[in-house]
Amino acid sequence: MPKYVIERDMPGVGNLSAEQLQGASQTSCNVLKNLGPQIQWVQSYVTDDKIYCVYIAPNEEIIREHAKQGGFPANRISEIKSMIDPTTAEG
Repeated sequence: MPKYVIERDMPGVGNLSAEQLQGASQTSCNVLKNLGPQIQWVQSYVTDDKIYCVYIAPNEEIIREHAKQGGFPANRISEIKSMIDPTTAEG
């Protein structure tokens, strides 16, 4: 199944408290339960003004539906084509 990176423009998100981030995570998980097992949240990275999320999903449309139902932006959705890390250099 394809894996995606979702870029969410959220000015000031890096200043949210742990409780606020927990609430956002709970909202996301509740929407995921309603959408079914075909979409999975892997993890997210919170920066000052953006959240970068990694999801496994059959297509972009279900990711957009998750964002809509959760009230989250999905400013850019990019399918991951390959993954590399330092061990890739070892060939």
